[in-house]
Amino acid sequence: MFNKRLIQSVPEAMKYIRANVIDQWFGLICSVGTTLILSGICAGFLVGNPFSTTTLVIACIGLASLSVLRSFFTRRAQANAVASSHCVKQTMRERLLAKVAEIGPSYVHYFSSAEVMQLSNDGIEQLENYFANYLPQFFYALAAPVTLFVLLAFWDLRSAFILLICVPLIPASIVMVQKFAKKLLDKYWGQYAGLSDSFLENLQGLTTLKVYNADARKHQKMNEEAENFRKVTMRVLIMQLNSISVMDLVAYGGAAAGIVSALFSYRNGNINLFQILSIVLLSAEFFLPMRLLGSYFHVSLNGSAAADRMFKIFDVPVKERQASFPQGTPIYKAENLCFAYEDNEGNEGKQALRHMDFELAGPGFVGICGESGSGKSTLANLLCGKLDDSSKALTLNTVPIENIASSELSDHITVLSFESTLFSGTIRENLQAAKASATDEEMIQALNQAGIWNDLEKINGLDTHLSEQAASLSGGQRQRVSFARALLKNAPVLILDEATSAVDSHAEHLMMKTAHEASKDRLVICISHRLANLDLADEILVLKEGELVERGKAADLKKQNGEYARMAGRQAELEAYSAALDQKAPADENRKENQHEVR
Repeated sequence: MFNKRLIQSVPEAMKYIRANVIDQWFGLICSVGTTLILSGICAGFLVGNPFSTTTLVIACIGLASLSVLRSFFTRRAQANAVASSHCVKQTMRERLLAKVAEIGPSYVHYFSSAEVMQLSNDGIEQLENYFANYLPQFFYALAAPVTLFVLLAFWDLRSAFILLICVPLIPASIVMVQKFAKKLLDKYWGQYAGLSDSFLENLQGLTTLKVYNADARKHQKMNEEAENFRKVTMRVLIMQLNSISVMDLVAYGGAAAGIVSALFSYRNGNINLFQILSIVLLSAEFFLPMRLLGSYFHVSLNGSAAADRMFKIFDVPVKERQASFPQGTPIYKAENLCFAYEDNEGNEGKQALRHMDFELAGPGFVGICGESGSGKSTLANLLCGKLDDSSKALTLNTVPIENIASSELSDHITVLSFESTLFSGTIRENLQAAKASATDEEMIQALNQAGIWNDLEKINGLDTHLSEQAASLSGGQRQRVSFARALLKNAPVLILDEATSAVDSHAEHLMMKTAHEASKDRLVICISHRLANLDLADEILVLKEGELVERGKAADLKKQNGEYARMAGRQAELEAYSAALDQKAPADENRKENQHEVR
C-alpha cells in the first residue's frame, strides 16, 4: 500500500527513510556474516575438523564485532525512524492547523471541531507508524530477499529461487485484503470521529442536559454509538488477525520449501555441510522482512485512512484573498446584497438576507436591530468576512470584502459577540492577545472602560488567573473582560453582536457609553435586541425576515409607526410590566411580615 499523496506531502522525511533502509541493509550484512561464521564453526565440529584455537579466537572476535556493528546500525535505523516520524507529525500538524486557520471560523460548515481535534492528535500520531515503520520496511523488504538470493544462488540456485519466488506471496495476500481493509478502516475512522463529536458536544452541554434531565437519554445514545464503534473495531482486529495468519502460513511454508530443496541438494552432494547450514539459518531471513512488513501494513492503514480524512480538509476550497485592508475611513456599501446558507450537500437553502442596499460610514455609531431570525448576525458575519459574499455585493471602500485577505480583516475589524472566548491564563495574557505591546496602564484603562477593573483589583489585578473557559468569572464579568480586550485592540471597525446580553443594566449602560465614546474615531456597529442601546445611534438599520425594512435615527423611526416603533412599543410594555412586578414584590413581602407580627 503506497499512499503517494501522503509521501509527496512530506518530501523532507524521505532522507531519513533512505538512511533507515541503508542502515537496515548494513545490519542484514552483519547478520549474514554472523550466520556464516556460526555455520562454519558448527560444520567444522560436525565433520570432525574443528578450527584451531587461533581461528576460533578470530571467529569469536568477528562475531563480537559484527554484533556490535549490527547493534550500531539498528540504533541508527531507529534514530532515523524517530526523526522521520517527528518531521512528518510536525509538518502535518502545522498544515492541518494552518488550513483550519485559513478557512477561518466558517470551518464548522465543512467539518466538526471534534474531528479536527481527533485528527490533530490521534490521527497524526498514526502517521508515525506509516513513516517510521511501514515505509522503511517496504523498501528494505524489497532489498533484503534480493541480497540473500544473490548470495545463496552461488551455492544452490534452485533453493535460492524457491525462497525468492515464495516471498511475493506475502504482499500478494496484502493486496487481496487491502481494498476490503481500506473500506473497513474508513468506516472505523468515521465512527471514531462521530463518537468524538458526540462526546465533546455532550460534555460541553452537560449543564443543559442536567437542567432538562436529558442526560440519561444522551447517555443511552452514547452507549449505542460506543457499541457500534466496538463492533467495527472488532471487525478490524479480526481482519488483521486473519491476514497475519495467512502471512505466517506463507512465510513458514516458503522457508520449509527452501530448506527441503536444500536438503535434497545436500543429499545429492551438490552443496556441503557449511552451505546447507547457512541456507537453513538464512532461509528465515528471506521472509522476516516481508512478514514484518505485513504486520506494519495493518497498523499503517490507520495512518493512511487518517491522512485521507486530513486531505479532505486540505481540499476544502479557500478563495484567494490578497487585497489589503483599504486605507481611509471605513465605508461599507451594499448593493442588492443577498445571502443563503448551504446545506451539507452544498445546495443553497432559504435566503437569510435578501436585496439589501445600505451604506455604513465611520467614524460613527450604527445600530442593527430586528427580531430573532431577521438576519442580524448573518449580516455581522458578512461585514467582518466570517461568511463569504460570493456575489461581491458588499464592499469596503469600494473593495469587495470577498477580496480582502483574512489576516487583514482580523487586524482591522474586531468582533465582540455574546460567545466570545477567554483562554486559560492570566487577565494580562488574555489582553495581550489583542495587543502584545500593551502596557499595564493601557490594559487597566481598558478594563476600567469596560467596568471590570474594580472587581479584578480585589482579586489579583492583571495577574488574576482564569480557569478553562474562564469558569472562575461570572458571565457578565467574562463579557466585560472580552469588551476590554476589544477596546485595547483599537481596530478601525468594532462590531458588537449582542455584546451586552450577559451583563446587568449598570454594566450594560457603562459598556454602551464607552462604545459611543469609541465611535468618535472609529466605526462601531452595534447589534442589539435591546432598543434602548440604540437610542443615540447615528443610524439604525431595521431588519425583518432577511430584508432591510427601515433605516434612520431612533426618534425618526418611532414617528414612522413601522417595524421599529412596533418593537419599541412591545419592549416598553414588557419593561413596564417587569417594573410593576418588581414594585409588587416588596409590597407583598411587607404584608407577609405585618401578618406575622399580628399573629
